[in-house]
Amino acid sequence: MLCSGGGTNLQALIDAVEAGTIDGQIVLVLANASKAYALERARQHGIPAAFVSKKQAGSDEAFNDVILDKLRAAGAELVVLAGYLPIVGRQIVRAYEHRIINIHPALIPAFCGPGMYGHHVHEAVLAYGAKISGATTHFVDEQVDHGGVILQRSVPVLEGDTPETLAARVLTVEHEILPESVRLFCAGKLGVDGRHVHVL
Repeated sequence: MLCSGGGTNLQALIDAVEAGTIDGQIVLVLANASKAYALERARQHGIPAAFVSKKQAGSDEAFNDVILDKLRAAGAELVVLAGYLPIVGRQIVRAYEHRIINIHPALIPAFCGPGMYGHHVHEAVLAYGAKISGATTHFVDEQVDHGGVILQRSVPVLEGDTPETLAARVLTVEHEILPESVRLFCAGKLGVDGRHVHVL
C-alpha cells in the first residue's frame, strides 16, 4: 500500500483484512511523507512500514525504482493507493498492470486529473454547483485518474456544504468501496476488457 497522509483508507483495509472480509494480507505500507500517520497505523498492526524519501532518491525515476524494488521484495501482488499524492511511475504501472487500485474522492470522469486531489476536488465540486459527488475506485494506468472504473458510490452535495463537510461525507463511502474493490480483486472477481471492469 502506498500512502501520504493519515491513512484512514488504510485503516478500513486493515479492519477488513482482520475481520476476514478480504482474503489477503497487507504485506507492506510505504509513505512518501515521514510523518504520515499511515506508517504508525501499519506498525500498530504489525505490518512492515517504511518512509521513502523522494529527495534522497534524487529523481522521480529513482524514487519510483526504490518503491518498485520494495514492492517486489515484499512479494506484493496488488498495489493500493490510499491517499497517495505522487503520480505513480511508469515502471510501477507496467510492472503491476491491472494490479494497482486507486481511490479518488469524486465520480470519475468528473473532477479528476492533474491537480485534482484532496480538498482541491471538493472545492471544485462546490464551485461548480454540482448536486452529487462521491468516490471512485479504479485501476491505475499511465494517465492520471484514467484507468478503468471498478466501483463508484455517490453522496449528495448539501446546501451550506464546505469542502470539509463534503470531504467527510465522501470519505464514508471511500471506506466502503475501497475494501470492497480489494475484496473483489483478491477473490479473482474483477475482469478487465479495455476500459471496462467487470465484476465476475
